[in-house]
Amino acid sequence: MPRVKLFDEQQTLERAMNLFWKQGYSATSVQDLVDHLGINRASIYDTFGDKEQLFLKSFENYRKTNSAFIAQFFEDEPQVKQGFYKLFEMAVDQSLSDAEKKGCFVVNTTTELIPGDERISRILEENRISFEQLFEEYLQKGVSQGQIPEGKDLKATASLLFTYYSGLRVVSKVNPSKSDLMNSVKVILSVLD
Repeated sequence: MPRVKLFDEQQTLERAMNLFWKQGYSATSVQDLVDHLGINRASIYDTFGDKEQLFLKSFENYRKTNSAFIAQFFEDEPQVKQGFYKLFEMAVDQSLSDAEKKGCFVVNTTTELIPGDERISRILEENRISFEQLFEEYLQKGVSQGQIPEGKDLKATASLLFTYYSGLRVVSKVNPSKSDLMNSVKVILSVLD
């Protein structure tokens, strides 16, 4: 008779994601996962595989959730420049209110594991391309609706805004001044004028 799982896989994956996000891959031991998740090693291995597989599943969960959130956020924000402003402000607010100063899981993983991990490098490149496409499509919506002047290189602008967004998540971990951070948001968004 097969064993019945006494835990919710998605909830456990979320908890693992939060631990990796907070501590990083290298600093998180299997024992840390056992303690944090409240399940034994055998259950972790049977359900998720080894530590690396659990990390990759956790990281993928973060990326999918974040991507879906931003796609929906852009869908719900008809004013493109204001939408970017709100997105950046939300990133600042999240960072400033996070007592653990976790920042962005993608940025943290990039700085921890690159260079050196080709598999993660490919995943991060896919993530960058995906987000830049989201940003570019949103910018195109702004051009189509007359909110952004025609003639801009939208691919390069999307790349710039994504790079800024990633950097903002880092800088807001060490600069607790919302006004300073939001002033920089106003400057970067001037490229849309």
